[in-house]
Amino acid sequence: MSDKMMQIAHHRIGPDAPPFVIAEMSGNHNQSLDRALDIVSAAAAAGAHALKLQTYTPDTMTLDLHGNGFSVEDAGSLWHGRTLYDLYREASTPWEWHEPLFRRCRELGLIPFSTPFDESAVGFLETLAVSCYKIASFENTDLPLIRKIAATGKPIIMSTGMATVAEIDESVRAARESGCRDLVLLKCTSTYPATPENTNVLTIPHMRQLFGCEVGLSDHTMGIGAAVAAVAHGATVIEKHFTLRRADGGVDSAFSLEPEEMRLLVTETERAWQSLGSVSYGPTQAEKSSLVFRRSLYVVADVKAGDVFTRDNLRAIRPGYGLPPKYLDRFMGKRATRDIVRGSPLSWDMF
Repeated sequence: MSDKMMQIAHHRIGPDAPPFVIAEMSGNHNQSLDRALDIVSAAAAAGAHALKLQTYTPDTMTLDLHGNGFSVEDAGSLWHGRTLYDLYREASTPWEWHEPLFRRCRELGLIPFSTPFDESAVGFLETLAVSCYKIASFENTDLPLIRKIAATGKPIIMSTGMATVAEIDESVRAARESGCRDLVLLKCTSTYPATPENTNVLTIPHMRQLFGCEVGLSDHTMGIGAAVAAVAHGATVIEKHFTLRRADGGVDSAFSLEPEEMRLLVTETERAWQSLGSVSYGPTQAEKSSLVFRRSLYVVADVKAGDVFTRDNLRAIRPGYGLPPKYLDRFMGKRATRDIVRGSPLSWDMF
């Protein structure tokens, strides 16, 4: 396990910092720069720490062909029947938008970065002084692209959707050998949306142990439950698709969070992180003042010197200033050494 905190721009990432929450815009701008800028503003207002774009054109992704694998054939997919080319054309973020979007992010305190899908995108993003890079699940076996990104020396956040342990190992080695010093792996399920049953957040601590780096969750489930569970199992980064309103449509809108949900995600993942603490028994410092409300032994009826203690005049009640209840039987049948008024906490010198 890595024991050092890594840094992306001004934000610390690791077990000793709140989860780093990334709002993924993807194609939810619906080809409107004004909407894209509004998404940036909404992400900042919701408390996200970073905003991620995707940098590609349809031509850097695929060919303008139909069928034979160039169309989405899965009947259960949100994009069934669409050609890959048309889908990427709709979802792509124009490269000329990147600069104003990055500028808006920085003005609002968000860390802007992107997923490059080919080497030309890496060169372009370098001109924008990007702080880190994301590698998408579908590109996590593209070793030449990984090496190109790693050579920049910037931190890398890599999704591991579909990848076997051997494939992740190969990708991690390629990144580290090519100059990547700071790496985050994201547990990811590459279905859209994903189900909680297929999320397997128990992989997160195992992945951290195997690869000695920070590990998080790229979450395509509905809601925030999986993300909170991931933090409880050591995730230090959470990535979630983000839109203004799912009802507005868009290629990723169906599994994206709205602003109030993103605000809740930020709040609840930080609470989950705060709750982890350490292995602890006994009263915490904050609990010590509550010890007085434990039950303890009290004289509950006036007792004269020489009277016998019975369950009629001695009981375990609140507050906790008397002897612990476990000593009740020790006093049964014993005689009081002095007069005791009702409501007196029991002590050893009373018999």
